[in-house]
Amino acid sequence: MGFTGRAYEVHEFGISNLRLVSGSVPSPGPDEVIVRLRAAALNYRDVMVIEGSYNPKMRLPAIPFSDAAGEIVEIGSDSAKWQIGDRVCTTVIPGWVDGEPAAEKVKTAIGAGRSEGVLREFAVFHQDSLVAAPAHLSFIEAATLPCAALTAWHALIVSGDLKPDDIVLTLGTGGVSIFALQFARMFGAKVIITSSSDEKLERARTLGADHLINYRSREDWENKVLEITGGRGVDHVVEVGGTGTLTRSIKSVRNGGHVALIGALDMSGEFNPVPVFMRNIRVQGIFVGSKRMFESMNAAIVEHQMKPIVDKVFEFEEARGALDYMKSGSHFGKIVIGI
Repeated sequence: MGFTGRAYEVHEFGISNLRLVSGSVPSPGPDEVIVRLRAAALNYRDVMVIEGSYNPKMRLPAIPFSDAAGEIVEIGSDSAKWQIGDRVCTTVIPGWVDGEPAAEKVKTAIGAGRSEGVLREFAVFHQDSLVAAPAHLSFIEAATLPCAALTAWHALIVSGDLKPDDIVLTLGTGGVSIFALQFARMFGAKVIITSSSDEKLERARTLGADHLINYRSREDWENKVLEITGGRGVDHVVEVGGTGTLTRSIKSVRNGGHVALIGALDMSGEFNPVPVFMRNIRVQGIFVGSKRMFESMNAAIVEHQMKPIVDKVFEFEEARGALDYMKSGSHFGKIVIGI
């Protein structure tokens, strides 16, 4: 059986230069499967990859994006894990099945030049690099899980060992932050969330956020966090900003608290490490997560029938527009491209 499909390729950096091409799909090897991709979700990493800031020396041409969901349409001769018609999600780091994130595992990350990404109609995957999509989710919803959801799960549940009545501070209302809000509420924790938009904050309230801070009207938001917590500080911070917000996140967390360092959207500030060791704060870098974490997360999502928050769905032909929308920062939750 042969398949022909379309794919987006980066031949030169820039969103406007993203090129739509067509080609045949290779036959699967013995341990491989072909997936008809039905949806691909955006992360800010994708904007950076396509614009050249993620890796200016990235090998081109390259297919971008790492997060997708689809259905298996062909299996290799030795592929016993899956059947045709199974609904699956991709893994961002296929080589990281379990254990520590060793360098050789992290190098297998897809969608940034070294391994082809998922902004295409068909793709060949090793059978071990996929996870089952939760049955109650659509392809659109399932496509949001591989990076943003797993990053939030790793940050709070795996690294943070989140407990009921812990207090979590999430910055902004992008994909990771909204998943962090949902997971925190799932585990009985309280959530403080920040945004520059009162409208987005009210949407966060409907998802269970306990306290809302508009960082435009309250620029010293770290002091507001301390007021809310009676001077103690939060137990966890989901830090997606970078050096521009890290100092304030450190001020917001309690002695012995936990800061999950995830993003680098704002690198304008300087960081003083002294409060980290003086107050016994644990700062943990988070880069997505392992396949085992993904499977555990999906089990919890199924148990609680949790639904990802999808802000907007673009058609496959509108991929450039989806990237521009991601870059604008106007979204709440996830942006997805239907394939």
